[in-house]
Amino acid sequence: MKVEQIYTNCLAEAAYYIESEGEAIVIDPMRESYPYLERAEKDGAKIKYILETHFHADFVSGHIDLAKKSGATIVYGPTAKPSYEVHIAEDGEELSVGKLKIRVLHTPGHTVESTTYLLLDKNGKEQAIFTGDTLFIGDVGRPDLAVKSDLSQDDLAGMLFDSLRNKIMTLPPEITVYPAHGAGSACGKNLSTDTTDTLGNQLKFNYALRASMTREEFIAEVTDGLMAPPQYFPKNAVLNKEGYDSLDEILDRSAKALSLDEFKEFREQGALILDTRSQAEYVKAHVPKSMFVGRDGTFASWVGTLVEDLRQPIVLIAEDNMEEEVVTRLSRVGYDNVLGHLEGGFSTWEKSEEVAQTESISAESFKERYDEGDLNSLDVRKTSEYETEHVLAIENFPLDFIHDHIAELDASKKYHVHCLGGYRSVIACSIMEQYGIENTVNIEGGYKAVSQTGLPLSQFQEQNTAL
Repeated sequence: MKVEQIYTNCLAEAAYYIESEGEAIVIDPMRESYPYLERAEKDGAKIKYILETHFHADFVSGHIDLAKKSGATIVYGPTAKPSYEVHIAEDGEELSVGKLKIRVLHTPGHTVESTTYLLLDKNGKEQAIFTGDTLFIGDVGRPDLAVKSDLSQDDLAGMLFDSLRNKIMTLPPEITVYPAHGAGSACGKNLSTDTTDTLGNQLKFNYALRASMTREEFIAEVTDGLMAPPQYFPKNAVLNKEGYDSLDEILDRSAKALSLDEFKEFREQGALILDTRSQAEYVKAHVPKSMFVGRDGTFASWVGTLVEDLRQPIVLIAEDNMEEEVVTRLSRVGYDNVLGHLEGGFSTWEKSEEVAQTESISAESFKERYDEGDLNSLDVRKTSEYETEHVLAIENFPLDFIHDHIAELDASKKYHVHCLGGYRSVIACSIMEQYGIENTVNIEGGYKAVSQTGLPLSQFQEQNTAL
């Protein structure tokens, strides 16, 4: 028996590959098929089933492409009604994979179709549960993401309470919990950096699994502190339910290297210029009014949060040989309309066209300006981060909701912008430039550096959510 977690840091997402006696299953695959096909080929195995725990909202699953390439059967739990051929498993149904069995446990609450898969060894002993977004390490799934549901988040939270108590907490404490996400995902509010644990430990330390917890207490605590989910979540859920274009087709049509003239023409037609280089390179020089989201950060989730239209035409500025990776990562969150990339990268533009720059200063220089007074400053971290601790007299202006509040800013003013480490602040500066607020200053090192300069800080307040 082989159980392998395949973790994608960009989205804090865990897929799973399980093999026994030449048969394999894949649980919650990412958009690209090759990692799973390569593992099966290496084992001399055939992928028999692709198990989906629910209609994912935070990424586009690769189940459809993988099924076409492998011949595997896609499986959903009860109540799922996708627009393509699948096997809808009954609650308690068992699927055979080699000498193993997978028992289907319908665990609604995160969504109505959410399902947990229980792994049984050749002797029928419970070994592990693959919980999707029902149970995380340290948390449970948020109950406000149901697709086309007239249920309230309290209704779903109540269903989640029942699922956990009746289907999961009754299992042997020594079994391993394998969730779909770790820290950094917006599918929960207190996810651990650990991506596996025993159920017994979770029964001890996960706040949502307290044995003494009433249904009313559970609903109150699970829903407390929830912010609105990223805007792309419901759109991705619809794609997962209704289907999407093949990633191979997307890569073929997006691979075009554009001449400078072609690039400029697309720009004039309204294509988004997405600069995926490092923030250090971007602040030095960039295409005017281009949007920065660096490939090395949490790239896909920030594009999904900030680019409102999945069909938005996009033209890339990327590092050499990184164009396909960027297209793939965009496709993971449903952005399939990449028109191509500037041939030769940013240097092609820089050689003959006007460039823009973003002023970027050290935390020490920022302190000097702060001490002089009359400074406009924005902290673009999440509200929960800001409330935990911040520099006094600096306004919270969360990047997550920048489009909703950009009209509150004054284009005639100079804004000093920081986040935690310097990635999100450059994104914010690039978006402000798109809106005509061009006099921005990025603070290098973000709050990590600023907090060490001796500037006055608010009293530290522990928060129970990272949303």
